[in-house]
Amino acid sequence: MLKKLQPKKILLLTAAISLLSTGMLFAAEEAPTSLDGDTVEYDMETGIIKAQGDVLMIRGDAKVTGNEAEYNSKTKEGKVVGNVIAVQKNARVTAQQVTSDANQHMIATGNVHGTMDDKTFIGEKVDYFQPDEYVLIENRGTITSKDGSFTADTMEGYLKEEHLIGTGNVYVDSPVNSLIAGGDLLNYYGANRGEAILTGNAWAVQHNNRLKSHKLTLHLAQNGKSTVSE
Repeated sequence: MLKKLQPKKILLLTAAISLLSTGMLFAAEEAPTSLDGDTVEYDMETGIIKAQGDVLMIRGDAKVTGNEAEYNSKTKEGKVVGNVIAVQKNARVTAQQVTSDANQHMIATGNVHGTMDDKTFIGEKVDYFQPDEYVLIENRGTITSKDGSFTADTMEGYLKEEHLIGTGNVYVDSPVNSLIAGGDLLNYYGANRGEAILTGNAWAVQHNNRLKSHKLTLHLAQNGKSTVSE
């Protein structure tokens, strides 16, 4: 049975829809969820809810806007499509599409740009696992921290712990230290440690000084006085 509400608003309790309770920006305490759109359809047999036109989902302090949305209340899977903006507390993501499942796994695709505290991440596809604050960006991604930006064919890591791993064509840019570097593999440890270890065809350039080695360790400093060791 398909119910169509037009225009505007359907208010559903937690048991009916919980898109905003899963995924990176969608974790929240038990609370009613509102789904607002120019048109909203709810199929009570399949449990699928669809909204189109100026979609707004609100759950607790999490908000997601987009052109259209679909949620399956039985499988707890949902997606928002078109000019998506998702915001919660200290995190914000923009993308062309965001999907989320019951395991707090979010996938953002299409010109993804995210911020969380003092970190940013950019890529065409970003996987985020909320419980561990773990991000995975394949097909060339960039993660930026207080020490600089880190780009690689595959970028991944734990944002809260500030442990990042880059694989393939790694590029490091630390403007505060006037330093650029690269290699085949990156291990970056932030959290006041400020250390980036490059291995495999590693190189670094600072103030026209260039180093090449199989392994280089960059000691990144907030005062611009970084050092490089082999």
